[in-house]
Amino acid sequence: MKGFFSNFKGDAFGGLTSGIVALPLALAFGVSSGLGPTAGLYGAIFISFFAALFGGTNTQISGPTAPMTAVSMVVIAGIIAANDGSVEKALPAILTIFLLCGLIQILLGAIGIGKYIKYIPYPVVSGFMTAIGVIILLTQILPSVGYYPKEDVEFVSKFKIEAEEVILKNILQEEAGKGILVLEDFKQTITKAETISEADILKESQTLAGKETSGALGAIKALPRALQNINWLELLLALGTIFIIYGFKRITKAIPSTLVALVVMSGIAYGFGLDYRPIKEIPSGLPIPRWEIFTGFSLASVTPYIFTAFTLALLGAIDSLLTSVIADNMTKTRHKPNKELVGQGIGNAIASLFGGIPGAGATIRTVVNINAGGKTKLSGMIAGLVLFVVMLGLAPVASKIPAAVLAGILITVGIGVMDYKGLKAVPSMPKDIKLGPIKVSSEVLIMFVVLILSTFWNLVYAVGIGLVIACLMFMKKIGDLTAERSDVKPLKEEAWSDEKNFPEKLKEEVFIKHLKGPLFFGSTSDFQNLAAQIPDTSKVVIVRLAKMQYMDQSGLYTMEEIILGLQQKGIKVLFVGLAKQPRYMMEHIDIVPDLVPENYIFEDFDSCLEYIQNNVKDTV
Repeated sequence: MKGFFSNFKGDAFGGLTSGIVALPLALAFGVSSGLGPTAGLYGAIFISFFAALFGGTNTQISGPTAPMTAVSMVVIAGIIAANDGSVEKALPAILTIFLLCGLIQILLGAIGIGKYIKYIPYPVVSGFMTAIGVIILLTQILPSVGYYPKEDVEFVSKFKIEAEEVILKNILQEEAGKGILVLEDFKQTITKAETISEADILKESQTLAGKETSGALGAIKALPRALQNINWLELLLALGTIFIIYGFKRITKAIPSTLVALVVMSGIAYGFGLDYRPIKEIPSGLPIPRWEIFTGFSLASVTPYIFTAFTLALLGAIDSLLTSVIADNMTKTRHKPNKELVGQGIGNAIASLFGGIPGAGATIRTVVNINAGGKTKLSGMIAGLVLFVVMLGLAPVASKIPAAVLAGILITVGIGVMDYKGLKAVPSMPKDIKLGPIKVSSEVLIMFVVLILSTFWNLVYAVGIGLVIACLMFMKKIGDLTAERSDVKPLKEEAWSDEKNFPEKLKEEVFIKHLKGPLFFGSTSDFQNLAAQIPDTSKVVIVRLAKMQYMDQSGLYTMEEIILGLQQKGIKVLFVGLAKQPRYMMEHIDIVPDLVPENYIFEDFDSCLEYIQNNVKDTV
């Protein structure tokens, strides 16, 4: 306990400062997610406190982050659309995914996955982070100009016919499920269809309009209409926010410019009685658990969400551990990756029970905490408590914040989260693969594939595809390197030093193959060329294996196939310098001793040469 409070003054100031920095971001991320500012605030409170308490990075400040919010936004929009646009109907499923995300992170930490996160290729991370920035920028254009598609009467009216069809389809599906949709009861279905009101049609039309303009692609589609319907007051509030955030940093960094922009622009809008659009009301009082998550909870009900929750959990793990590395570099300490995952999982799981959006370790807030004097877990816990006190005491005031101000804050977040280091390196990256007539960099290709797919299709699948492409390209590079070092050539073209005295009269009958580097799935095709290049006059093939220290199952079966092919031609196969791991693999499927007996395996080339001179010369 003494160590816990050993840096109380520094931790208190660090926690207070980072909590203040987190406030506008938490509200903004909550609004951006689609669940409202309260969800962002609850996420920041619970994740910050519990991830700090149970995590493995002493100075880490956690809460909703841009990547986690971007993915959550896609998840939330999809589930709300599937529930007729009703947030309340969709909320149990949404929070179930967030709860599963936390539980999966706890599991990942418990089984020791944390130390493997660092192996995710940089181009995948770079493309994803840049896509997050682009998505945030595109999706905040509409609120920053004060355009809300669901409130555009002319735009919504275009979906009236489709809305009627959707409502009728839903009625038919509902009646069919109840067994009413039979010939004698068909009049009941018609009667129900005739009771559809204009309000029902309008509500469904608004849902369809929202779905059409959701996400990055939807924002681009809606942009021309948004520019024709600009609310100049909302635009000025957003631009003023952006100007203060970037301008105030030039004056001083002692006070967070984001907080200054939030206070100044909100004060102007409210103080002058401007007719602006405020954010959703933030409820005052203690957070209430959302027990409806567990209503009808079963394995069958959560199975459809497991993959989405796993992706969210993995993203949160990457986001958190990258921030942990930055914290280590600043504090000259070492974090515990698996413990950090457990802490993040506990924070996300508890936040979901109160309706909070998921989060991760937040780089900016962590850096602010360290610079302000935070050194222990207490700083992160204090940051959460600061937000909790703000919520209890200032919820009515925070509810007056203009939506356009939060849109302006998010635009600066989107600009800041993009990986400019990776983008700047694009022209200088080596062009190592050919796509038709042109050569391109594999690293750049992966980055842009992930960037484009993440922005305009699906964040989850984009990362998966990026990882697959990165792995395939890595395999090809290793295979190419192995092939370069493992040429299939006869003895007279390339001989090792101990082969120079090989009897001239045996060179036509003895073929020597040098294997260098691992024999694995990426190099087997080159090794298969061996059989085709062996001269017809050969009676013996010597395979020199001292420089082949590893073989996988693909290499093993390729070796077996080639030996069998050679033996069918009456050619003996001798091994020289067989290493421990390849020998174990060959013994496992009886290549040794069934196909290559022990007396055909030699420690060095001299002993093999002696065998050749005693057994092959008679065939000349």
